Amino acid sequence: MSNIGFRLKFFIASLIAVMLTGTFGFMITEKLSFSDSIYFTVVTVATVGYGDIHPVTAEGKILAIILIVTGVSTFLGVIANATELLLNKREKEIRLEKLNIIIGVFFSEAGTKLLTYFIDYDPEIENISRNLTINADWTEKEFLTASKHIKRHGHDVDKNRVDFKVLRDFLQEKSNLFLRLLENQNLLEHESFTNLLRAILHFKEELLCREDLENLPDTDYTHMAGDIKRAYSMLVPQWLDYMYYLKNNYPYLFSLAVRMNPFNTQRSPVVMS
Repeated sequence: MSNIGFRLKFFIASLIAVMLTGTFGFMITEKLSFSDSIYFTVVTVATVGYGDIHPVTAEGKILAIILIVTGVSTFLGVIANATELLLNKREKEIRLEKLNIIIGVFFSEAGTKLLTYFIDYDPEIENISRNLTINADWTEKEFLTASKHIKRHGHDVDKNRVDFKVLRDFLQEKSNLFLRLLENQNLLEHESFTNLLRAILHFKEELLCREDLENLPDTDYTHMAGDIKRAYSMLVPQWLDYMYYLKNNYPYLFSLAVRMNPFNTQRSPVVMS
């Protein structure tokens, strides 16, 4: 995309240079007014032919030949690169839409529930939950403010609150989902989400490697709490971005997501008003 943008800028600059050269050149060689010279240059570069104005001097004819050779190529270069840029932009929009669908599947099937577990393990959750009680009236400003609060939050986990067996069973149940998500090529467009899935899969592997999760040394529980913190700190920003996407694109999905907000202790899918 950046190469196309550079080429487009180059051809536009070249076309402007050709147009200026032609305009002032015809003013000198053909003794035309500025407006007639511009017209003369445009019809020459566009190869639409001449009508009431055409070169009569030898110098003007040579200039017209030069403009046809250089102007047509730069003009076509502008058209070709602009078209390619628009097509690539459309293709990127389609890929991003597919990616957002994938992220939506993740949160519907596992992400929101997993976030609910992590929130329960956070001893400082009250410091952030009030800033993440999203409602239908939120604007971009509220989302940006919430994002700042998330960055300042520690996402610490109290290992004594964690039910490692429940997490193991849940993550094991969702293994195929995570693997299918990672296999999707569209994820290459979203590095942070890919890193989140890797962090979750790593934590799942840590849990599955231990046969007895109830009689581990305190140091091991601390280690796994650190794995939760890593995934938790990645999951919350992804959730907020997804909520912002739903609000701007799918209000009916956003409505349900707001009612099931894991940061709201009174969450319920039932519409009360």
